[in-house]
Amino acid sequence: MDKRLKIADIAARTQLSISTVSRVLAGKANTSEKARNKVLSCARELGVMEGMAAGRLLLNSLVVFAPQRAFDERSDIFYYRVIQSISKGLAFHEVRLRFCALEENDADAQQFLTRMNEPETQAAILLGIDDPHIHDLAADVGKPCVLINCRDRRMRLPAVAPDHRAIGELAAEYLFERGHRDVMNVLCLRRYTMELRLAGIRDAWLSHNLRFNNRRDLLVVPSFSASESEQLVSAWLEQTARKDLPTAFLVGGDFMAAGTIAALQKHGLRVPQDISVMSIDGFNLASIQDVSLTAVHVPRDELGTEAVHMLQQRLVRPDAPVGTLLLNGTLAVRESVRRIRQGKRRTAVEREGLYDA
Repeated sequence: MDKRLKIADIAARTQLSISTVSRVLAGKANTSEKARNKVLSCARELGVMEGMAAGRLLLNSLVVFAPQRAFDERSDIFYYRVIQSISKGLAFHEVRLRFCALEENDADAQQFLTRMNEPETQAAILLGIDDPHIHDLAADVGKPCVLINCRDRRMRLPAVAPDHRAIGELAAEYLFERGHRDVMNVLCLRRYTMELRLAGIRDAWLSHNLRFNNRRDLLVVPSFSASESEQLVSAWLEQTARKDLPTAFLVGGDFMAAGTIAALQKHGLRVPQDISVMSIDGFNLASIQDVSLTAVHVPRDELGTEAVHMLQQRLVRPDAPVGTLLLNGTLAVRESVRRIRQGKRRTAVEREGLYDA
């Protein structure tokens, strides 16, 4: 696709003059609202608006460092799609994109430095790399570097990530709004990002004066797989009396939700008639065994494009303040969560109220 502004194409499609199209795209005020809307609508269809927003990326080669599983859709679909979004973000630039597998922790520092010091490496993106030593090296090597879904604890590198804590709080809050008070949380806590989601869930419980108890309210799964979630939830159901079952499960991923629903159905429980199920993910399995899944979508496809924009700003303003861009989640309301009557279930609350002495 031609990277230049397609002024002549837009003029031909809209039947407006080239000068009118040029004035609209330049942000001039001396055009009618009707003409402006026609030009902008056509420009969006041709991809011109994205190209204008992106501007020029002042480099020709970029290296993405990520865990090995990120390059295999079957191993980690989330990171795989993030890498695709990086490619999408570079679509309007003539940039050679290269990749290097790196461990999340205890990474090969020599391998990282070798790739970073190659003459053709002008900038880097680190995806899901938690090793603080690698972050230090990236900050010291002197080439622009942006983090995705990880953080530099020394605060020297810019980053873009989902707002995991707020996402966890949003998901739990939705269940509370639907009348649920007895909620079992099924999470994988292998990274600090999942701990942040759990912290957000706790925030929601606290805001409703509910006491969160790890032993009662949390099941921790070693991975995000459906099979391990099904086994864990099934074992828990076998040990729990029907009268003590929660009204809802809040699950930390779609495949985990699939395992949870399978376990519930094998124990004769219907979703959502008997127990509701909600996921924090919502991209991979919108429907599970004919159950349309309510979920909070974790921003994924936006991470790569926002990282490219952030890298672009670092190239233009290398001395600008460094920070982290946190992206909000999106609530997708479907059919796996039902509303229940207030007061149907009793849950322990904090003894200390807001105004207690």
